[in-house]
Amino acid sequence: MADSYDVIVIGGGPGGYVAAIRAAQLGKSVAVVERDKAGGRCLNYACIPAKTVLHTAELYDHARNSAELGLVVKDASIDWEALGKRRAAVSESLSNGVKMLWEKNKVTVIEGEGSLDADGNVRVGGDVHEAGQVVLATGSVALPIPGVEFGDRVLDTWGAWSLPEQPGKIAVVGAGASGSEIASAYARFGTEVLLIEMLDQILPAEDRDMARVVERVFKKQGIEISTGAPVENVETGGSSVKLTYGEKSAEVDYLFIAGGRAPDVEGLGLDEAKVELGENGKVRVDEYQRTSNPKVYAIGDLVNAKALAHKASEEGVVAVEHAAGEKGAHPVDQNLVCGATFCHPQVASVGLTEAAAKDAGHDVKVGKQKLGGVGGATVYDDKDGMVKLVVDSKYGEILGAHIVGNRACDMIAELVATMALEGGYQELARIVHPHPTISEAIPEAARAVDKWAIHA
Repeated sequence: MADSYDVIVIGGGPGGYVAAIRAAQLGKSVAVVERDKAGGRCLNYACIPAKTVLHTAELYDHARNSAELGLVVKDASIDWEALGKRRAAVSESLSNGVKMLWEKNKVTVIEGEGSLDADGNVRVGGDVHEAGQVVLATGSVALPIPGVEFGDRVLDTWGAWSLPEQPGKIAVVGAGASGSEIASAYARFGTEVLLIEMLDQILPAEDRDMARVVERVFKKQGIEISTGAPVENVETGGSSVKLTYGEKSAEVDYLFIAGGRAPDVEGLGLDEAKVELGENGKVRVDEYQRTSNPKVYAIGDLVNAKALAHKASEEGVVAVEHAAGEKGAHPVDQNLVCGATFCHPQVASVGLTEAAAKDAGHDVKVGKQKLGGVGGATVYDDKDGMVKLVVDSKYGEILGAHIVGNRACDMIAELVATMALEGGYQELARIVHPHPTISEAIPEAARAVDKWAIHA
């Protein structure tokens, strides 16, 4: 038996590294097993690289299209090599930051592939490390679409963010958060973009009204959108990819698949450790993230419905606090985990869509406020978006909140807090917001529920 630890975390991504640090703060001896880089996929291959490239796309778009704001930039161009270097440098900097935090908190790093044995201890290579508790935090892997394999010109989301050159034309399959971000970035760089979604709307997890707003802006950006048609007949050549979607066909430089992910459970030894999977292929956990093996916890993309970095981090905190017997450990309210999509305009939401609220049997009232109605939107050139509140008509409980706009992913936190503290739309309508800001659209949406918005 190799070294023993109170807590061993398998996976050093946003869920795992946070879990390890919190366990160490609680006085536990902790090890993290990581086969690649500190920070995991999110920091090195997904969230952070994506947002780094999206930030450059935003600045480039401003440089080219801000003449009416008095900003004229001549001969603005993209240095693709410099962009790639910055993307890599940002990830490296943050990865080193995670290492520093582990070192500061005396977390041991074990390099290699981790798996469970029958006793719930952790194998890495030829060593078995005894664990008081184990936290599984291995994240997820990209899924291809049926009949198509990833290859040189058929790439996953990481392939989209790490291309060595800017393509002339791309197709993106899957118009959820990841696919919409890819389409939005490349369109603003000047690449011709085809965005394909098999379901009947882009951003299918979002409220239909908000998806319509984004679709209008995407089309203004030059993105060709196809919904309700699957991709078929994919043929990869030396310099292009041919495909059909519905009754149409296309030939593009690259095909990016952003259609879904699966929990990364291969090789974890779940059967041996008697850790059960649910019908959806994810690890079955209770409200405190504990699996069917009471010694083993699981977090992040491995569990529950949503695959979000911020959800993983909080689940990691809950898991190790529960394992340590902390009285203050509270389960993550999965209904209050907000979604955040960093396309242009941004999309953020929490709770139920209007359709889902009605399907759940609620008597629903809705308040909407276009961002263009508040002064800050004109000042900051952010007039395309909207705030929408879905509320229960009996007591005013906020069932869902939805925002489209350049600052939506920052603005949503206020609405999550209001819902978590059981505030109704009536309270939200009376909260004084600073002027001139985009956030003034939030109380206006609350007032719109009772049809007294001032700037409607």
